[in-house]
Amino acid sequence: MMESGVPICETCGEKVGLNPNGGVFVACHECNFPICKSCFDYDIKEGRSSCLRCGAPYDVADVQMEPSNRSKMAAHLNNMQDVGLHARNISTVSTVDSELNDESGNPIWKNRVESWKDKEKKKKKAKSKVVKEAQIPPAQQMEEKQQSGDVAQSLSRVIPIPKSQLAPYRTVIIMRLIILGLFFHYRVTNPVDSAFPLWLTSVICEIWFAISWVLDQFPKWSPINRETYIDRLSERYEREGEPSELAGVDFFVSTVDPMKEPPLITANTVLSILAVDYPVDKVSCYVSDDGAAMLSFESLVETAEFARKWVPFCKKFEIEPRAPEFYFSQKIDYLKDKVQPSFVKERRAMKRDYEEYKVRINALVAKAQKTPEEGWTMQDGTPWPGNNTRDHPGMIQVFLGNSGAHDIEGNELPRLVYVSREKRPGYQHHKKAGAENALVRVSAVLTNAPYILNLDCDHYVNNSKAVREAMCFMMDPQVGGDVCYIQFPQRFDGIDRHDRYANRNTVFFDVNMKGLDGIQGPVYVGTGCVFNRQALYGYGPASLPSLPKASSSSCSSCGIFCCCCRPKKPTKDLTEVHRDSKREDLNAAIFNLKEIDNYDDYERSLLMSQMSFEKTFGLSSVFIESTLMENGGVAESANPSLLIKEAIQVISCGYEEKTAWGKEIGWIYGSVTEDILTGFKMHCRGWRSIYCMPLRPAFKGSAPINLSDRLHQVLRWALGSVEIFLSRHCPLWYGFGGGRLKWLQRLAYINTIVYPFTSLPLVAYCTLPAICLLTGKFIIPTLSNLASVWFLGLFISIIVTSVLELRWSGVSIEDWWRNEQFWVIGGVSAHLFAVFQGFLKMAAGLDTNFTVTTKAADDGEFGELYLFKWTTVLIPPTTLLILNMVGVIAGFSDALNKGYEAWGPLFGKVFFAFWVILHLYPFLKGLMGRQNRTPTIVVLWSVLLASVFSLVWVKINPFVSKDDGTKLVQSCISIDC
Repeated sequence: MMESGVPICETCGEKVGLNPNGGVFVACHECNFPICKSCFDYDIKEGRSSCLRCGAPYDVADVQMEPSNRSKMAAHLNNMQDVGLHARNISTVSTVDSELNDESGNPIWKNRVESWKDKEKKKKKAKSKVVKEAQIPPAQQMEEKQQSGDVAQSLSRVIPIPKSQLAPYRTVIIMRLIILGLFFHYRVTNPVDSAFPLWLTSVICEIWFAISWVLDQFPKWSPINRETYIDRLSERYEREGEPSELAGVDFFVSTVDPMKEPPLITANTVLSILAVDYPVDKVSCYVSDDGAAMLSFESLVETAEFARKWVPFCKKFEIEPRAPEFYFSQKIDYLKDKVQPSFVKERRAMKRDYEEYKVRINALVAKAQKTPEEGWTMQDGTPWPGNNTRDHPGMIQVFLGNSGAHDIEGNELPRLVYVSREKRPGYQHHKKAGAENALVRVSAVLTNAPYILNLDCDHYVNNSKAVREAMCFMMDPQVGGDVCYIQFPQRFDGIDRHDRYANRNTVFFDVNMKGLDGIQGPVYVGTGCVFNRQALYGYGPASLPSLPKASSSSCSSCGIFCCCCRPKKPTKDLTEVHRDSKREDLNAAIFNLKEIDNYDDYERSLLMSQMSFEKTFGLSSVFIESTLMENGGVAESANPSLLIKEAIQVISCGYEEKTAWGKEIGWIYGSVTEDILTGFKMHCRGWRSIYCMPLRPAFKGSAPINLSDRLHQVLRWALGSVEIFLSRHCPLWYGFGGGRLKWLQRLAYINTIVYPFTSLPLVAYCTLPAICLLTGKFIIPTLSNLASVWFLGLFISIIVTSVLELRWSGVSIEDWWRNEQFWVIGGVSAHLFAVFQGFLKMAAGLDTNFTVTTKAADDGEFGELYLFKWTTVLIPPTTLLILNMVGVIAGFSDALNKGYEAWGPLFGKVFFAFWVILHLYPFLKGLMGRQNRTPTIVVLWSVLLASVFSLVWVKINPFVSKDDGTKLVQSCISIDC
């Protein structure tokens, strides 16, 4: 008989047990989660040193037997991971026939039930192993663990911003908020009657700017830094003489048009992935060619061949970066710190090989410039399947891997897979988001690594240990349980030293993202991100509350949770019904994967039928089975010969129809900025993300550095934000049901979707100085002493906030100023067009495209900086520049005419106008082009100065003295009398 009051272990189903003092064994003193001593010892050995329910760390040295408070006991999901490791073995991959259906046409789940039976057997074996180990005294176990270095240590740590920097920063933010309130009280209660429309416009604009500042500022309330310990990761998962236990990673690289995205750049990205410092059997690289271009395919063939030489060279000499184009272009002494005598010889040989490889790639590009009338043909004479880019079958080609070509030293290479999804007329393909979802399904069928790292085709791996950096979070039992993705900052090559158009976006990546990391995590920015595959499938984190089920019902006789009197059907009370309705309203996780282990075989199969997996994930049972493998890997009972066939099926153009793809799982559709939307949905489900900033940048890319291309990039981002604002996923109203999105995180997401609308008040505010100078009116009345204090306090608080922000973030003043300038430039141009385009698309279904005409440019390191491409986006800022310049001229001429009394009011108006001109100055330089080639700027200033002196001359009118004019008026008056 079971002792009364002793609960059942949630892991193995046995009694928790008593301590020598007669009390119930308690592992977690925070929530009293029921777990027996044997399972507790096993968890500690496997590195799981935190409570499965509340996440609190176990106090290993002070686990005592204390009486359990039954009122604290609650049903919880079985949170123990499968016995085994993250490792996957591609050589033993297998599949389930996708056509295995019953008479009614429904998929048979027998194979899945069998897999759960196997899992139960493994758990029993693990339990017996733990029982044997439990016979060893705990003190001796701890001593052995300390000697072997197996004590669970965190693989990363949070480095808070010092209080000496953060406390003044927060204080100034609060003070600035108070000053804003007093400032607006003065502005609203002191209207300017003589210029009421101008005053009202200015007040509305200023209120919007204040709201925008709040949305941008308060998510940065708790910024943090992080530090990783790669050496501890290796000690724990790469023991000497044992197979590597590191998790597998599937890399995704997306490309569309090889003419706009040069194949050589994409090839360098692929080569840097294949040479990454990670076990080769854990790495797979999937290249998505969404344009079905034969050029992309042929360049990948050449890349796979060159990788056989490049990968061993990089690993032998620890080359950084491992993209050959960027490694050989470094202006450093490559002999430094290299002790191998053979390095110089091998480096020179490798550089010659790379130059020959580049010649072959460039020859393919030259050949692709003119498409044959009959279409492209492959080497065997068969037509290229992708000759019609809008109507072609799906294509998959595996180049490297365990069964493919090895490197020149005979070692295995990472798997390299070419993928081009099927496209047919009449089907919506959803651009990049659709291509990424196709890669998710293909990789799940072929390799099914538990983690996914996606890169743009122009973002190469700059730090070969970047994947290990991410695994320090993902594979840390204390951290990675509820982490959906690890976001790395974007860094760029080829930008001019002064970064005229703020291409580096330093303020966003080094200030805003650090702030978000201290809340619920950074937003997903489209590239350089490591995903938990389960999060992409729509599953919720392990910390989510469990769905009501039989195992969570308490025994009416003994009042505890036991298996002897568990009811067969779950019962729901009003709170559970309310919680379920909230989940439906939130469109949260489909279900929590952990809870299925608590059902018997019949209940499992029934539950899975009720879940309608095929309606969620599609009709591929092989893919569906892969979604249930939390630790990745391909099912061992499958047939390898059917893998490619199944992979072709999951990238068919009709596979996603009537499924949840793009709605609740995978990359989310509905916006050109699918990255923001995808990360937002994950955070709404209760996941959190982490920002990882290694000392050596993990990835580097190329950015459009000329004015027109930069504005069109910003236009696309802003349009995506407007589309999200007008959709059902708008953070203003979406995701309130579950309460899993933190309020500061919601403010951050609201800021990401409303910032384009700041363009409307910004354009109005930049127009006001010119109007004031031309009309002689002003938006502010004569200032009193008290009002002067509010104005002065506001300006000082703005400056101090910025200075303190730069202090804790490490951003330079120049980067901050460039960001401020481009905020105005983009606001009055790209953001403005995005707002109108978004509303036109919603109201009339019109998708406006802005054509760009490229002009010739000189070749050089920064030759692209001086390219001038005329586009309609340039019209608003050009107009504002001209208006304010004309206003300054008119204001000075009017002050000269009226005398010294007019110079006081003129100062405020001219300062206002110069604020606009100073912020638009980089835009003005972009319009002028290369200064040392054409002295356009000299001509412009000459015309400006000539106009000033001409207007001043006319206003002064030196040929008629003021005295003569006065006498003439008086004589006229006397005559009239």
